[in-house]
Formats: sequence, structure tokens, C-alpha cells
Amino acid sequence: MKAEGPAMTAPLPASNPLAPPLCDAQGRRMTYLRLSVTDRCNFRCTYCSPASWGGKKDLLDAGEFERIVSVFARMGIRRVRLTGGEPLARPDILDIARRIAAVPGVEHLAITTNASRLESLAGPLRDAGVTQLNLSLDTLSAEVFRRISKQGDFDAVLRGIDAAAGSGYQSLKLNVVVMRGINDAEVPELVKYAHARGITPRFIELMPFGQGTPVPTAELLERLAASGRVLTEEPPESAASPTSGPARYWSTDSGRVGFISPLTQNFCGGCNRVRVASNGDLRSCLGGRAQAPLHQLIRGGATDEELAVAVRRALGEKPEGHRFTEAGNGATLLPMMGIGG
Repeated sequence: MKAEGPAMTAPLPASNPLAPPLCDAQGRRMTYLRLSVTDRCNFRCTYCSPASWGGKKDLLDAGEFERIVSVFARMGIRRVRLTGGEPLARPDILDIARRIAAVPGVEHLAITTNASRLESLAGPLRDAGVTQLNLSLDTLSAEVFRRISKQGDFDAVLRGIDAAAGSGYQSLKLNVVVMRGINDAEVPELVKYAHARGITPRFIELMPFGQGTPVPTAELLERLAASGRVLTEEPPESAASPTSGPARYWSTDSGRVGFISPLTQNFCGGCNRVRVASNGDLRSCLGGRAQAPLHQLIRGGATDEELAVAVRRALGEKPEGHRFTEAGNGATLLPMMGIGG
């Protein structure tokens, strides 16, 4: 399935490569940077981190992450999300967060985390400038949790989520990857759990990176309706908004519910995201090949202008859509933790 949208040629190089806007080959404006700070994790979730994953070498340090974000911010990036692996596994995560939150032009700093270390870090991260947390929890069953995560601490995750809920964040979201026959029956209870803590749950169709069978969003909506919830679809956020993302939201009497549907409701036409892996490799699309070795450029003495040119060249090769569902897709799909969740 290809994304819908106008076919456009790659943007011409800017006379000043650092000047916004930052656009891809389709003319979509990039305002959102997903920055992986590590590809290590204390979990081994079946859909994200295969046991064979050994990790990258030469991960960037806090100063290099700050340099990359400052270049992107000058080009028009306004929202940064720190991902992994598990970003809180970095011993210097508070330093990284403080540096990035202070970069001129960055208006929103978010972190996606499995919450296992949030009991002690929720408050310090907020004080460091983090405005939003996305908390990963796929089940309310300790047994199913062990089956999915392999080695995660279920009780620590629940304590971390409660700590986040009491720490005064602007936004908290609960990310649930739904897998048929594993956790799909828990959707109504996960909504209840999240709303009781002032958190917005978001249900994600499993992407083709690991094990498991996806469940279409339409089926999940039917399950919620059957559980007695009245759902009203909200209008999609503007793609030009720096806080917009791939989720579509429905309102209920107890709060919002979000769905991220990369397979059945392709959202590539409104993409505003660019990804940088923990070793500095820019990847223009989650399912594509176009890359730029920003780490090599930085360590080779490249100027900010040269980094910007490399970014624009890679985005000039960004495909129309991820094409996960197309037969014969030749894109090299790394494990999710290798790309940055």
C-alpha cells in the first residue's frame, strides 16, 4: 500500500542549507526529530529487540547529541523525542535532556520509555526540561508481561507509571503494541487503567520488525464499542503542527484514546518526522534506505552547514511511504531498537 499525496521532486538545495524549512522529496515539512540515545535495553520484547541483537558501537555522547539537535533546530525542527532502546538506560540521560531542552528553537522535549526506571527519574526528568512522556505497557498481566518482555520488572514499570502520573508532566501517553492472541483482549482494561491516572492510551498496530500478529485498528474500535464505550472520532491534527504525530484520536466519556495504524490506515502522507540512530546515522524513513552518517561527519570536523547539506540530501531520497505491506520491498529493516523506536 502506497501513501497518498502529491508526487514532487526533491527540493532544491537552499542557498543557506541551515535555513528552514526542512522538507523531504515529497515537499513534506519536517518539524519533529526522533533521536535514539541508545540501542540497549533492559527488556527483550519480542517485537522490538531480538536476542541476537548485539548493539551498535561508538554511540554519540551528550555533546554530539546536542550538536545534532542544534543543527536540526536551526533548520526548523521544533519537537524532539528521545528514544532507544531504553533511553533511561543511559547514565547521562539527565545531562542529555538538559542540553537538548536548552537548544534554541526546541519547544517540546519528549521521551519514550518502558518506565522501569521512572520511579526515581520521573521528577528529575521533568526538572531537566522534558515536557512529555510516552510510557510503554502492553499488558496488565504479570504473566503476559514476562512473556512479551522476557526479562522486564513488571512491578517496577507500574511504580514508574504511577510516579510519572504524579510528577506534573504536560502530557502522558501509554503506548500499547497490540498482538493477536497475546494482549488484544485487554484493550478495554488498559483504557480504564490509563484514564484512571490521567494518561492517554494509544494502541499501535504491530509493525514487521519482530514476532507477533497485528490487530487492525478497526477491530479494536469495535471491541471498545462492544465494551460499552461511546467513541467520537476527533478531527486529525494539522500536519504543520510541531506537536502532531501519527496517532488518530477518539473521545470517550472518560478521556481520549489514540490509535497508530501504519498498516491499515497509512499516515505517511502527513509525515513530519526524521530519525537519527544512537550512533548518529540519520534514517529518513522507518522503512527506507536513505541515510546520512552524521557521526562520521561530526568526528571528521564537518561544519554545521556541511551537516545540513547531508541531512537535506538524505531527505531528498525519502520515499513517498514506508511500503511495509508491499511484496518485494527491498528496504533493509533493522530491529526496532536498532533504528530508534
